[in-house]
Amino acid sequence: MSTDSIKILIVIESINVDDSSGTKGRVALIQSLAKAGYAVTVLHFTQKNIQLEGITCVPIKERKNNMIYLLSRLHRILIRWFKADITNMVDKLFGFSFGFFNDAKSLQRAVKKYNPEAYDMVWTLSKGNSYRSHKAVLGLPEWHDKWYAYVHDPFPQQLYPRPYNYVPHGYRQQRLFFRDITLNAKRMVFPSLFLKEWMESYYSAIEGKSLIIPHQLSSIPVAKMPLPDYFNPDKFNILHAGNLLDLRDPKLIVEAYALFLEQCPEAKDTSSLIFLGKPSMYDAYFSEQKSDMPSLYTSEDYVPFNDVYTMQQKTCINVILEAKSEISPFLPGKFAHCVSANKPIVVIGPHYSECKRLLGKEYLYCFEFNAIERLAKAFGFLYKTWQKDPKQLVLDRPDLKMYLSVDYLKKTIEQDAII
Repeated sequence: MSTDSIKILIVIESINVDDSSGTKGRVALIQSLAKAGYAVTVLHFTQKNIQLEGITCVPIKERKNNMIYLLSRLHRILIRWFKADITNMVDKLFGFSFGFFNDAKSLQRAVKKYNPEAYDMVWTLSKGNSYRSHKAVLGLPEWHDKWYAYVHDPFPQQLYPRPYNYVPHGYRQQRLFFRDITLNAKRMVFPSLFLKEWMESYYSAIEGKSLIIPHQLSSIPVAKMPLPDYFNPDKFNILHAGNLLDLRDPKLIVEAYALFLEQCPEAKDTSSLIFLGKPSMYDAYFSEQKSDMPSLYTSEDYVPFNDVYTMQQKTCINVILEAKSEISPFLPGKFAHCVSANKPIVVIGPHYSECKRLLGKEYLYCFEFNAIERLAKAFGFLYKTWQKDPKQLVLDRPDLKMYLSVDYLKKTIEQDAII
């Protein structure tokens, strides 16, 4: 089959890159599929007429003339007007919200307008903890022998590795729903080998039908707009981009940076430690630290993606902070952004980590959660290197660039490199 003849139908909730980190990663994947030479049609539920260059994008309208829609609106009215939240009860009974079912039906109705015989593949792309597109195609058996089901996180949330301990209401129905996906999809697609192995331990049908397609290198141009005042490209900048969830504790980074400043006093005026993301439970801690550390900066709220990406490309060090856990099977979406920046990546995470696996055992800048002195020493070494010549601060990993490339994606799909 020639590349020119391969036609792919993609079903996705959103293609608005500013609504979540997951959407950024899915849009990059869509763009890579198009760059690989495939004819891509995207059905999306963004509720906006967003277009991706060179790709046919079709916005899907919400169904409104049905009982499920009316129930979803009644649910909202009960919450908004009467402060009566029946979400947990609905989830316990059905596994998902009324809105989930109506959105999935809306997507399903859209897919039905397309002839399965005219396409070689249908891809369903996930977002956050939502699998509406998967629910849509699960109910269309005529597409199952061409179905590539993309999964970026454990599902349901009950299956996150410890110390995550959240058990969602309706988890039994969610487990059965996901089991049906693994049984009916032609291929399960994961961005991470560790995630595939983790999920396979719960769903045996995944074995022998999975593709590993990592997050793609973005082709986003670096913005020419002025950089924010807090980011001086002439300084030694250490940047963490992304929300700090409860289990992503930044104290190690801050304490190591403080120790680095003690050991290299001249860096107090020529360096900065920057955290970009929404408010978190660590805001009070940051406020205390800033009084003694003016070179520490934390954003007050969400920073637009293009601004963040530009700073990632222009910083001296990109930091990836993972949750304190036994294992981190996730591949963060920003991993590809950090690789494209070609700057040293500092990873703080558990021993078993997909990021650490990809960087390799010989990589110098991987740390666990108690390595304050080692991390401070690494900051010091990189700072001295920067003082000599900033151009020497490079990641220099052509192997990772290849792994995250369109060529590797195309090879994986066309050789059907299942594991």
